[in-house]
Amino acid sequence: MDVIVSLENATIYQDQKPVLMGVNLSVEKGSFVFLIGRTGTGKSSLIKTLYGDLSLEEGSGSTVGFALNGLRDRDIPQLRRKIGVVFQDFKLLPDRNIKENLAFVLRATGWKDKTKIESRILEVLQMVKVDNALGKFPFELSGGEQQRLAIARALLNEPELIIADEPTGNLDPQTSIEIMELFKELHQKGMTLLMATHDYNMILKYPGKIFQCEDGKIFEVVAQ
Repeated sequence: MDVIVSLENATIYQDQKPVLMGVNLSVEKGSFVFLIGRTGTGKSSLIKTLYGDLSLEEGSGSTVGFALNGLRDRDIPQLRRKIGVVFQDFKLLPDRNIKENLAFVLRATGWKDKTKIESRILEVLQMVKVDNALGKFPFELSGGEQQRLAIARALLNEPELIIADEPTGNLDPQTSIEIMELFKELHQKGMTLLMATHDYNMILKYPGKIFQCEDGKIFEVVAQ
């Protein structure tokens, strides 16, 4: 199997302090991997290291073919074009409607043809089932709709990997299940997913490997 993400004997830092040590992690193409653990156990720091927001100082690792050791600033935009990142707080542009939010990302990543931009926007919105709200602004959408839009944004450039950092953290239980079902559908279509969450009970019904961050370590959990 192709390995999309790998970390070998890595130490993950946050604010110059080690939060995870001796990290060995492998994510294979087409897999669904969960990172669980309480707030402050290093999940988000690990994820930020994988998309180049934090540097990897000790150990070795790679994400979608990019070595994380000594990752140059000029390489980070290329890395991020191959991955889609979904955040807890959506990070949508409040002064732009749905169509403009997505078009902004496509233009920023090199798309120029207006027809192709509009076609791709409609395609991803249909995938996440919010294609009926093209002209709405983020504040006009429910939390679940905003997160669906954030997932659509992550899908725009047909990424090799989706990284989701607490994607249901700001959602009510029913909406959280709907978002998890959407991720499940994407996985069934062949998408590789890595998700950080503190909600262990919610992920038990979804197929995938589970890794727990605790006391500065990470280890695989075998679901009962």
